[in-house]
Amino acid sequence: MKPFLRQQLARYTDRLGELEFLLSREDIMKDMAQFLLLSREHTEVASVASRWARYQQRESDLTAAQELLTSSVDDTEMGALAQEEIESASAELQQIEAELQRMLLPKDPDDARNAFMEIRAGTGGDESALFAFELARMYLRYSERQGWKASIINESASELGGYKEVVLKIEGDQVYGALKFESGGHRVQRVPVTETQGRIHTSACTVAVLAEPDEAVAIQINPADLRIDTYRASGAGGQHINKTDSAVRITHLPTGIVAECQDGRSQHSNKAQALKVLTARIQEKDRSERAAKDAAERKSLVGSGDRSDRIRTYNFPQGRLTDHRINLTLYKLLSIMEGDLDDVIQALQAYEAAQQLAALELGAGA
Repeated sequence: MKPFLRQQLARYTDRLGELEFLLSREDIMKDMAQFLLLSREHTEVASVASRWARYQQRESDLTAAQELLTSSVDDTEMGALAQEEIESASAELQQIEAELQRMLLPKDPDDARNAFMEIRAGTGGDESALFAFELARMYLRYSERQGWKASIINESASELGGYKEVVLKIEGDQVYGALKFESGGHRVQRVPVTETQGRIHTSACTVAVLAEPDEAVAIQINPADLRIDTYRASGAGGQHINKTDSAVRITHLPTGIVAECQDGRSQHSNKAQALKVLTARIQEKDRSERAAKDAAERKSLVGSGDRSDRIRTYNFPQGRLTDHRINLTLYKLLSIMEGDLDDVIQALQAYEAAQQLAALELGAGA
């Protein structure tokens, strides 16, 4: 294990002792907010400290087994037992070290949140709109595989059955943490259904993934800064959806950011949903601006999440998906379009973890 990791882990052991002392004090029990805060930290620190203690124990076991192997040259049975323990301890040490590295990485507090996903057709006309439809279907299928709940909360259909724009809401465990790297430009290369001469065309869509904000955050928006319009919904939803002005459009006047919702049967539910989307978009705007000002942070991220960034190419003639940020190429495009995104998302998460670990090591050496 690298020295900087040992230094970090030693601090957890020290901090665990401090927390146990603080939680044993009678005055802490009188301040419930402080008690809960310290209790949550204790849980996290104790988890790391216990794995570190196990690592140190197995490290001692490995050393003892290596000494036993050296001293039992003439004892075949004892040598075999020592070798078995060496292999077992080495394997467990490797596993625990990987766990500890993950535990030490900075946590994005938004990772556990639900997410809104916006998909917009870009260059390519009808073909781009059809690709937007297929991307939405891909993410819906992936959500189903993950056991998440996904729904379309707003859509603008094209003439050929695609989407000019579609907004999904995805709810479940660690949704934003899994999907946040999908933000950016998605390019498709294939022969469009409207192409009569068999030529390959290139089209593009943009994807933006927004963490669903806390309920408490929404009330921070000044109601005087909002313009709320209602209109008759269009699209799927049966007869009722087209008979009342249930669809809602909210405009945040200071920024010009707009959010719409028409999937619900009531104006009230659509307004609440649109306000959540609006708040998420405002938060994402603030996040992007902060990232743009912080060059060091941008280098540590898998892309900036800017929609102008071309992050991925879907080449249908070759059955190939390429993620340009991490030079990942997979020849399983059809299964990916059916929602088999695990290899892509796990590779992006692993790359981000490696970048964060390198940043921690650099910081420890400074």
